[in-house]
Amino acid sequence: MKLTALLASTLFAASLGSAAEFTVEKTATGGAIVKVDGQVFAEYVVDQANKPYLWPIYGPTGKSMTRSYPMKNVEGEKQDHPHHRGLNFGHESIGGYDTWAEAATFGNSPKTNERVKHLGAIKHREFKELKGGQNGVIYALSDYVDAEGKVVITEERSLTFHANGEARMIDVDIDLVASQGTVTVEDKKDAGLSIRVPHSLSVDAKQGGKIINSEGHQDADSWGKRAQWCDFHGPVEGEHLGIAMLNHPSSFRHPTPWHARTYGLFTANPFGLSQLKLQTESGALELKEGERIKLRHRFIFHKGDEKAGKIAEAYAAYAKETR
Repeated sequence: MKLTALLASTLFAASLGSAAEFTVEKTATGGAIVKVDGQVFAEYVVDQANKPYLWPIYGPTGKSMTRSYPMKNVEGEKQDHPHHRGLNFGHESIGGYDTWAEAATFGNSPKTNERVKHLGAIKHREFKELKGGQNGVIYALSDYVDAEGKVVITEERSLTFHANGEARMIDVDIDLVASQGTVTVEDKKDAGLSIRVPHSLSVDAKQGGKIINSEGHQDADSWGKRAQWCDFHGPVEGEHLGIAMLNHPSSFRHPTPWHARTYGLFTANPFGLSQLKLQTESGALELKEGERIKLRHRFIFHKGDEKAGKIAEAYAAYAKETR
């Protein structure tokens, strides 16, 4: 996974004419921080929740491109869904355990006691590579564990960072590996690779935010639809900026269904086929020992709307890469 991802990403950066210089270093809390030309691009946080996540993430003009809550309280932000942390991956039920939600999700509601019992975690194990230069690379191994800490499944995650004057990009390549024997991956709405966008960018903020996908579905109509890419764009601190997520043809169940919400959640979810109303039969699957699910996505943080960001063209180039 790692070598092909790095090669493709290097070629992409070359096509942009990127002259940016990256550094990637460990943090005091066990994560990693990515800087471009000395300025923070993103931080990989491993010690603050039941899963790793990227936060903050800064776009091409230096504006923060994720909601701050629950890591930081900012006036005017919606403070809901505390498990929507920056850019993250989670799943409500792999091997019966939930890495989508976290303890703060449920509060003291007795209605959620049963789900709390099945809370698991994605535990960062080690970095296999942290590398700067023409791009930034974080290559990490993690274990998905049950409520008692027993490993259920393992993950290989490669994050590759690029930047130029017009856009910043993060390739997120995830392999879920059945390392402990056969495991069931359930059909769930709350599952997949997510980013929680700034509140002003959300449709519900009514400040001009918009969702559009590759098939032309917009706003609430994009929910549960399959598409090659999906884009959130609108106002961020006085500028019109956007976030596109691209789904590579080699990714599991491409083109992915989207769990995209007008309040600001943006998730590529190939798992919840029945819960996203795409079919009546369950999309649950059994992953046999040694088998893996390959998830391949590219985030583009861009200026303007999806046309100004040339997202359709960017997808066409991405689709030709070997991932």
